[in-house]
Amino acid sequence: MADNRRRRRENDEDSDSDNEIPPSSPQPLGRAAYDTVSSPIGAPGSDGIENPEGEDEEIHENPDLDELEEQMNEVDLMGDDMYGDYEADPERDRYDETHVDDTEQQELSHADRRRIDAQLNQRDRLLKDGVYMDDDDEAGATQLDEMGLPIQRRRRRRQYEGVDADDDLLDDMEVDPLTEELTLESLSNVKANSYAEWITQPNVSRTIARELKSFLLEYTDETGRSVYGARIRALGETNSESLEVNYRHLAESKAILALFLAKCPSEMLKIFDLVAMEATELHYPDYARIHSEIHVRISDFPTIHNLRELREANLNTLVRVTGVVTRRTGVFPQLKYVKFNCLKCGSILGPFFQDSNEEIRISFCTNCRSKGPFTVNGEKTVYRNYQRITLQEAPGTVPAGRLPRHREVILLADLVDISKPGEEVEVTGIYKNNYDGNLNAKNGFPVFATILEANSIKRREGNALNDDEEGLDVFSWTEEEEREFRKMSRDRTIIDKIISSMAPSIFGHRDIKTAIACSLFGGVPKNVNGKHAIRGDINILLLGDPGTAKSQILKYAEKTAHRAVFTTGQGASAVGLTASVRKDPITKEWTLEGGALVLADKGICLIDEFDKMNDQDRTSIHEAMEQQSISISKAGIVTSLQARCSILAAANPNGGRYNSTLPLAQNVNLTEPILSRFDVLCVVRDFVDEESDERLAAFVVDSHVRSHPENDPDELDRQHGDDADAMKNDDHDDEGYEYLTARQRRLQRQRKKEEEVSPIPQELLIKYIHYARTKIMPKLHQMDMNKVSRVYADLRRESISTGSFPITVRHLESILRIAESFAKMRLSEFVSSWDLDRAIKVVVDSFVDAQKISVRRQLQRSFAIYTLDHH
Repeated sequence: MADNRRRRRENDEDSDSDNEIPPSSPQPLGRAAYDTVSSPIGAPGSDGIENPEGEDEEIHENPDLDELEEQMNEVDLMGDDMYGDYEADPERDRYDETHVDDTEQQELSHADRRRIDAQLNQRDRLLKDGVYMDDDDEAGATQLDEMGLPIQRRRRRRQYEGVDADDDLLDDMEVDPLTEELTLESLSNVKANSYAEWITQPNVSRTIARELKSFLLEYTDETGRSVYGARIRALGETNSESLEVNYRHLAESKAILALFLAKCPSEMLKIFDLVAMEATELHYPDYARIHSEIHVRISDFPTIHNLRELREANLNTLVRVTGVVTRRTGVFPQLKYVKFNCLKCGSILGPFFQDSNEEIRISFCTNCRSKGPFTVNGEKTVYRNYQRITLQEAPGTVPAGRLPRHREVILLADLVDISKPGEEVEVTGIYKNNYDGNLNAKNGFPVFATILEANSIKRREGNALNDDEEGLDVFSWTEEEEREFRKMSRDRTIIDKIISSMAPSIFGHRDIKTAIACSLFGGVPKNVNGKHAIRGDINILLLGDPGTAKSQILKYAEKTAHRAVFTTGQGASAVGLTASVRKDPITKEWTLEGGALVLADKGICLIDEFDKMNDQDRTSIHEAMEQQSISISKAGIVTSLQARCSILAAANPNGGRYNSTLPLAQNVNLTEPILSRFDVLCVVRDFVDEESDERLAAFVVDSHVRSHPENDPDELDRQHGDDADAMKNDDHDDEGYEYLTARQRRLQRQRKKEEEVSPIPQELLIKYIHYARTKIMPKLHQMDMNKVSRVYADLRRESISTGSFPITVRHLESILRIAESFAKMRLSEFVSSWDLDRAIKVVVDSFVDAQKISVRRQLQRSFAIYTLDHH
């Protein structure tokens, strides 16, 4: 009887173990497996006697999971008898009624239920904290979450410092790696495929924002003053929405952020703008009522690209380019954040951020589940200003024989209308691509058009580079060079040296070189009561025989001037010189495109073959030469453009050669209005003179030999062997000369030869001219008015009696302008009497040389009092 009872209990326990299927098992197991699994946990002992204590000990022990899995895998679940597990078994298919509790349990009240739940939660928290606070507990490392994955717990930062666990509870809490803040050093350890992916991670973005904010608030200059605190206060005082940040400051302070800004400007500038708004609100808490956002403008980006150097490697990076604005559209409102009205239920959907690549469209209403129709909510949609300009390469930077490249630049927000056609600007922005359907229709395969989205724009007027920015311009100067300029200007013969250095490869023509020097330095423009503008630029006409190097002088002026546009009379039309009106292919509106005179604003415009121009084209520059503006009235556009430039024109006389027996008006086919607008007329005649011709021939041959690209040093040394010996004998003090190599001796001789030809090195002369034009504005002070009025009266009288071109008030102004240019050559703040005498001599010589030969000698005698050298 006892044996039967024990056998039935074993069967019941086996049936209970059938219901306890491990959670990891996908299907019911065979009978043999359950027997092996449940045997260690079985109730009977080895001797057939029940052991309750041993049973409890066995039950609380965890089975070895690996061993269990191995045993489970030994079972063939897909065997022939797989359906045997589902057959009916009347002995086992029943409950053991002895263990069923049929009595009804009293239901807990709500208060008791909440109390027990709180106790259970408290117990869970204590168990959890105990696991995490115990660093030596290895079981905590293998905790599983609700997804069945192991929980990776964070190690305490100070676990080796002997600090109590209770003092560091915050550090021991679970930290999501996406929300964890990083240090500035760890930002450089990029754990993503690209910079853009790394920056857009939430914890990286927060770290960047934190570091940028500390940069704005804590960066100081050499004196310890906060740089951007002062700029933010100034921004609030002017109600501006742009904050200028110097890239060099960011690179010095936080180099990794400067690298991210150069590589991924779109993502970085979004963070920067938000941080700038937060920093501004520290000073002005309600600033968001004035402007919804602050735009950070990057200045002084180190590398300047040429427009033709931009390639695919520059896409989506920060670039800095220079060029001349040739065209500009109107200002349009561009969608920024769009909101839609659902016409069925009337709800407002949005806002949606409008990307510049494609139009935002929605097809589903989240409120009424309908598919439209939808309309744009005009009141709540946020717009921003949008304008496009065309940036073209500056005329002097285009390689010979190439067409100037141009790029579309997009101006947003407060950058619109910051520049107009004709201005030379420096654009820092993001080089982007956008899909252009027209381009693909022509080419037949996917091609992207490229645009520049401007971040900051600076006009380069004079020395537009600020003092705190690095001078990356060819024409800029350093402090040492400025001291050298001042030292040069104290030389009494500086004006003669400058004139001799003009076009050193051209022999003679000192009067032309004097006029070119005056034009390059220029006078001082004046504005009388803001109503009447008097130009400061000096216009020059070179008229003379062919072969007298007129075009070469023009080419020299183009290379020397800070900003120059070269054109020829036959190749220039009226609109090509002034401005043209064209229809924008995208917006279908009429836009202005500047011509040569507009592009040469604040510079010099060189026109060769001036006599070959059509009369209609030539009359278009009348206004530009005197009023220095170009008025346009075409296609409904009535406006005026600035053309503040000197005009240097070269023309051939009628019939090819200048006839000295005829007055100027009969030698050239130019009308009196255009002739009177030139300050200096230089008549160049090709005289036959044996002595001067020999000197000219020797000069030209020497120039060819000296400038040959493949000079052989040894051969030159043999040619100049006698000169070297003579120099060695003359310079007894220079004991090191005989130890110089052949190349060094050749370079020394070449430098000496160059100094004889050009007293001032050309690179230094270019910077000197630009410095004088930018910094020096001489005043007319204690002038000899009587002398000027006498000269003017005499010139007027002689012009009527000789029948030459008329002298007008313009020539009186020319004397003053030329006197100011001579004062600029000396870097003087005031015009001296010597400058005035030189200017009178230039104007009188110009007038006398233009006369026919019969009256020229008589005029030279009568004007000798003004033209004699007073030095």
